[in-house]
Amino acid sequence: MTKLLLGPVLSFRGLSDSDTWKVSALMGIKDNDAYPEVLVDGKRAPAPAVLLRHKGIIYLRYNLSCDQHKVERRVEYSVSGIAETWSFTVPGKGFAPRMAYVSCNGFSDPNGVRKLIKSENEVWGDLLCSHDKTVRPSDYKLDKEQLWHEQRTHAKGLQRFHLLLMGGDQIYFDSIWEDLKPLKEWISLSREKQLSYRVSKRLDQKIEDYYLSLYSARWLPKERNAWGSNKTSNDCANGMARVPTVMMWDDHDIFDGWGSYSPEMQQSELFSRLFFHARRAFWIFQMQHAADSLPVLESQSGLDVRNDDPLFRPVKWSQVLKEDELALPLLDDQPGFTFVHRAGPVRLVVADLRTERSQEQVLGPETWRSLQNSLSNIEANNRKHPGTGCQHLLFMSSVPVVHPKLSLAEAFLDSFGSEHVLDSSADDLKDHWTHNDHEGERKRLVDTLMRTAKSKDLRVTIVSGDVHVAAWGVVSRNNVLPGENWAQVQQLTSTAIVHPSLVSVMERLFFHVLNNVAKGEQELDVNLTAKMMLFPGDNRYVKAARNWLALELDLGDGDKGSKLWATWRCETKGSFTNHLMAIDANSPPLLS
Repeated sequence: MTKLLLGPVLSFRGLSDSDTWKVSALMGIKDNDAYPEVLVDGKRAPAPAVLLRHKGIIYLRYNLSCDQHKVERRVEYSVSGIAETWSFTVPGKGFAPRMAYVSCNGFSDPNGVRKLIKSENEVWGDLLCSHDKTVRPSDYKLDKEQLWHEQRTHAKGLQRFHLLLMGGDQIYFDSIWEDLKPLKEWISLSREKQLSYRVSKRLDQKIEDYYLSLYSARWLPKERNAWGSNKTSNDCANGMARVPTVMMWDDHDIFDGWGSYSPEMQQSELFSRLFFHARRAFWIFQMQHAADSLPVLESQSGLDVRNDDPLFRPVKWSQVLKEDELALPLLDDQPGFTFVHRAGPVRLVVADLRTERSQEQVLGPETWRSLQNSLSNIEANNRKHPGTGCQHLLFMSSVPVVHPKLSLAEAFLDSFGSEHVLDSSADDLKDHWTHNDHEGERKRLVDTLMRTAKSKDLRVTIVSGDVHVAAWGVVSRNNVLPGENWAQVQQLTSTAIVHPSLVSVMERLFFHVLNNVAKGEQELDVNLTAKMMLFPGDNRYVKAARNWLALELDLGDGDKGSKLWATWRCETKGSFTNHLMAIDANSPPLLS
């Protein structure tokens, strides 16, 4: 009898030139068990690739790719020995995928579960019931927003979403500082001893084991209902088994505040080893690549530069992964993991904002060149032939580009804040694009995105998480004529799906400060401003509630283009509220 110790976790690997919707599935089984047989779309899947063997578990990646048809369709798959059948929905040729966006899938503090107004998985349950009618409880009642999709998808035997975008903090490793005794002891050391701390082989092995083992414990916990049981567990495991994911890491996938500590601390031996093992675990479990295919991150040599910012040797990823038919489309000539997906009229840019992060840098120079070169090669929007080229570019930034700027708090924490892994308030602020140290790069990013929008005649929207509130912002050029849609980039922020929002007394006070600060405009440059908008259907600028976000491009109206509909689903004490807006191809957003 097959027993899955992890997975299945679906991953979207891209769209081939021959209209193959490439999907993989990660599974973990006992190392001495026979590889299970996987049936997908009525056919036996090829033999799996081995990603890792670790502590009696083997992690396998199966190829579940299938052809796109003229219209969308539901594809079933099953695993031998498991009394469960899963499915995912593949969009029709040339159509934009319907997407759900989530972030912050866990707790930075284990006591956070006591702050929740409902169960840990309540928001996952709402997403799954909106996605797939087969997982709904017998007494489930639809609301107005869900009814809209009933005839369009569920009545046709389809599921609502084709892709699940996971924008960061898919797993929280902050617990490593409490669970590993040597690390707990390290915290109490003086700063001088922390910086000179040597990592023994034994401790290094414990760190490796922790990063590799926690994925199974968090993504398929033992206490959940088993696959094939009569009662479905509507949790992250069920979500990742039913919608192909697109994942990018953020700080908690390493540990809280990674990249925003002092250069001395970031370059210390302990931090370096923690990052080494977190990076390898991310490569295997979130990016679904074989452990032995990950190149070592090498520092640039022969350059006389400051050591404040990490300067790594770029990687030719197309060569590293040339034998892997399911390789993610990582951009060449960058040391990090930024990649770009093409899916119908949508281009999805998934930016790695952690590999090269420091207090003064988000992306390194080679990554900027690689990103700008990739964006310049995106197909232009062809309005004479709708459905060809790119209509909408979605930029996944784990941290919001447009967010309230807490200048007073920045100044206070810069002066009086301490560098502590269990209290990283200063580091959290330094993480933000809005922090003074990152303002130059923020302008560069906005300029890059607007230049792409103008040259390719398309719209750009940024989607982000991290900040534990839902929000809507916009950055605009002011010296252009009305209707110049390239000059307005929307920011959609959705977070968190598990982590509690701002609920304690001090957090609620912070929420009111945040909402008040959000009323003011930020001047990024001459004729370039960023501002927060009143959250759709609310009288505040930020929404303190757990939530998830739906992103759906309509079919459009000929050469007028297609609207991108964004719907936040926000948790309340009673149920969920809907907050809807649309980004028109030719004008400012519409509220509903």
